[in-house]
Amino acid sequence: MIRRNWKRIQPTSLRQALELCKDHARERLNLSVESIAERMGLTDHWTLYKWFQSGRIPANMIRPFEMACGIDFVTRWLAASAGKLLIEVPTGRAATPTDIQALQELLNTAIGQLLQFHSGKADAASALASIQQGMEGLAWHKGNVEKHMQPEFEFKEE
Repeated sequence: MIRRNWKRIQPTSLRQALELCKDHARERLNLSVESIAERMGLTDHWTLYKWFQSGRIPANMIRPFEMACGIDFVTRWLAASAGKLLIEVPTGRAATPTDIQALQELLNTAIGQLLQFHSGKADAASALASIQQGMEGLAWHKGNVEKHMQPEFEFKEE
């Protein structure tokens, strides 16, 4: 079984974003739908199944759902569907060669998808997702370079 690279996935619909969050929770955190509902404070896990089926979720439940699942696909989809780029807040830390290599890989994938799309070998959704990820990667590095002179403390728990 091939492991998914969760950082490279870009949802194309709200329903897919909900499903991807659920799949991430199952594969990475070993959580069932019942466990996700419990972490969210829901009394009935069938509510989550209803949201998955209809592709609807109340706005005030998006963050608890994403926190329980450990990933933010719904927020990513909301930003992308509004034509916005979504990047993590840069900390101003020095980039490692691995960071630059990951950016290069994102950009190469985006160019490859763009070439495939224009030659009729790829669909628009996958090309758009790759372009979005490449632009978000560049935007993060831009913000990181801007903040490099005043780096922030890294309070993130690993």
